[in-house]
Amino acid sequence: MKNLKQIYSTAIVAFMLLLGTASFAQKTVMVGGAPMYPTKDIIDNAVNSKDHTTLVAAVKAAGLVETLKGKGPFTVFAPTNEAFDKLPKGTVETVLKPENKEMLQGILTYHVVAGKWSAADIVKAIKKGNGKYTAKTVQGGTLTFMMDGKDVWVMDEKGGRAKVTIADVNQSNGVIHVVDTVLMHK
Repeated sequence: MKNLKQIYSTAIVAFMLLLGTASFAQKTVMVGGAPMYPTKDIIDNAVNSKDHTTLVAAVKAAGLVETLKGKGPFTVFAPTNEAFDKLPKGTVETVLKPENKEMLQGILTYHVVAGKWSAADIVKAIKKGNGKYTAKTVQGGTLTFMMDGKDVWVMDEKGGRAKVTIADVNQSNGVIHVVDTVLMHK
């Protein structure tokens, strides 16, 4: 009887470990061909995404690596390389110059909202706000969120719109929502 209890207990522990592993695997999201692990911070994940090399270069040039490795929590609306490619020719090269560091910091921190906002949280706020929700960014400006069908859209202060293409990429210090357009403040 004792051996049967021991086998039963071992089976339960093994099953729980298997469930825990499956649960962890479900939370890992692929972005830019790389797994984004919820146990890593925003920077440690972003550097592996081939779709975010421009963003990572910009974060480094702006001196924001340590900030985005910090405790947070942060909600980052992360533009892809294609989003940066939509900007007028020469814009990226210009803002990456050392003399434009302050401008670059402003652009990047405009893509960050304090706290951890899941897609469900944003959708709930949009519904509560009768179709729109406005949030203050770390930069000090505002972003307006809205729905178009099931898609979440973010509108910047200039009226530009970015679609959330991958939502809820959980990080140890927040969450990333991938967007298809660079957001610009006034």
